[in-house]
Amino acid sequence: MNMLLQDWTTPFGIAPFDQISDEDFAPALEEALAAHKAEMEAIANNPEPATFANTVEASAKTGHFLNQVLGTFYTVAGADSTPAREALQRDFSPLLSAHFSEISSNKDLYARFKTVWDARETLDLTPEQERVLMLEHRGFVRAGVALTGADEARMKEIKGRLAVLGTQFTQNLLSDERSWVMKLEEADLEGLPDFVVDAARAAGEEKKTGGPVVTLSRSLITPFLQFSPRRDLRERAFKAWEARGANGGETDNRAIAAETLALRKERAALLGYDSFADYKLETEMAKTPEAVRDLLMQVWEPAKAQANADAEILTLMMHADGVNGDLAPWDWRYYAQIRRAAEHDLDEATLKPYFQLDRMIEASFSCATRLFGLEFKPLDVPLYHADCRAWEVTRNGEHVAVFIGDYFARGSKRSGAWCSAMRSQAKFPKVQTPVVINVCNFAKGDPALLSYDDARTLFHEFGHALHQMLSNVTYESISGTSVARDFVELPSQLYEHWLEVPEVLEEFATHAKTGEAMPREMLDKVLGAATFDMGFATVEYVASALVDLSFHEGEAPADVMAKQGEVLAGIGMPSAITMRHATPQFAHVFSGDGYSSGYYSYMWSEVMDADAFEAFEEAGGAFDPERAKALEDHILSTGGSRDAAELYVAFRGRLPGVEALLKGRGLAA
Repeated sequence: MNMLLQDWTTPFGIAPFDQISDEDFAPALEEALAAHKAEMEAIANNPEPATFANTVEASAKTGHFLNQVLGTFYTVAGADSTPAREALQRDFSPLLSAHFSEISSNKDLYARFKTVWDARETLDLTPEQERVLMLEHRGFVRAGVALTGADEARMKEIKGRLAVLGTQFTQNLLSDERSWVMKLEEADLEGLPDFVVDAARAAGEEKKTGGPVVTLSRSLITPFLQFSPRRDLRERAFKAWEARGANGGETDNRAIAAETLALRKERAALLGYDSFADYKLETEMAKTPEAVRDLLMQVWEPAKAQANADAEILTLMMHADGVNGDLAPWDWRYYAQIRRAAEHDLDEATLKPYFQLDRMIEASFSCATRLFGLEFKPLDVPLYHADCRAWEVTRNGEHVAVFIGDYFARGSKRSGAWCSAMRSQAKFPKVQTPVVINVCNFAKGDPALLSYDDARTLFHEFGHALHQMLSNVTYESISGTSVARDFVELPSQLYEHWLEVPEVLEEFATHAKTGEAMPREMLDKVLGAATFDMGFATVEYVASALVDLSFHEGEAPADVMAKQGEVLAGIGMPSAITMRHATPQFAHVFSGDGYSSGYYSYMWSEVMDADAFEAFEEAGGAFDPERAKALEDHILSTGGSRDAAELYVAFRGRLPGVEALLKGRGLAA
């Protein structure tokens, strides 16, 4: 019996991971695709006149087992990859692209949706139904349903090829990250704090190298670059980090990126758009490439000025250290850490024991309890990896969701952090509660300790999880995080602010060995240093966003690295800072269409999150109950049921300006 094709009777309908093997996925997908195709064809060929119920709602009832198969497979493929799962991904990508292309180009099916769309003002639909109908109709149009003949065939080819390229890009990057290690001798560990040494030894054990190593996991390489006094080793590690996806051979992503950009340009042209950026941004809050560039440049100039001023100070520190020449990218974090310790009397090695992973999880839960009345109880259920943990989420004794946390870095997990829903909230065709996963890449330890940035990441991803868990809409297609890309980061970035609330740190930032709360003096220093090195952080991010935007405006570049260099030179990129994600490893942009032309979204959302948290501060504090209720009512529970700008205005009374963001980053004039 293939459990992927059964109705699950597990607690809360969680996937029965212990009863599913890799051999189940391919036959289950084949059967689920056939069933979904038959369901959609039945709607398209229905002889009855098209209605909202027999067309729009009928389509919402389809694909139950397909959702089960895909939700389970992509959860394990991203967080616990194996050669077998990577092969399945390569096989599945073109199949899925072809399947959904066939549906979105089905002219009989579209005719029924268009009939309902044209009659919408006579149908007495609810506002949510009107929104779902609009999104479905728009989806057909933007997918190219009006194309015919050679153009229609070419669109299907493009979509299929893009799906293959995205999978290949992801797997190449994972392969490069997994294969590189730098062995460390005992003498190489000198000057490193205990937590970095422990992480290097743990990585060596996982890699079976017989000693400590540096890997390309961000949770290990970043602190190594911060603390290693060995400039030669920092340079080796940094250059390996920068070379991911650009090492030549089978895992090189540069040609993949170039072909992807060319295909996206062609796809947009087939649909009548001047550029892929015009096509992509049409449905976002920003609407146009010009609006995106305007925001990014408003932030770029003050950020660059701050970074250049910081670079002068760090260069003087390096020269005083006896190292001549220019400050290099592998020097920045090292001297910035020394400067931070001097100016703010903050030493990461002293600070880190106060940020225990378990206590930070408790803190994120506690804030959700105080804001939204949620309670979290550990669940003992089989999951896909021994590192995973699960909780039942309730409110007033009623089940709300299942939350799964998968926090530790490992070779089988792609880099970064993300939130996904194995099942999203809905009330139609039946009531279903969400199963939500946060995946991170923190270094293991006993206990596991986080940097302050790691703790922010944990709160960030949990903000996404709250957006899923508190969703309260009828239709799954607009549930949870199914919102405009430049709106989706608002809940996650807003939730980061609660980590900075003094009373939260006073309660949960307790020392791993003594159990004592962080001293008030240290807490004040932590909060006082919140904008330290923000010029660097902002420059590396905005540079990436501007390169992404430039890639998708105008003609697609034949040489992506030359184009990247041209963009960076044009904006005056500081020489000692690199893009946060250089093109060959820019998975946000090239692993799929998600953030293509959309990496700016984090900053667009940050304009709102800075302003939204000010609403709490103006109202009476971080846990003001009226603001918390408004946040849930107008943003966290509403999914994509209304236009994003409309939702924000309902919460705040107006749209924000960039001032709160610049102030929050310490970049205001």
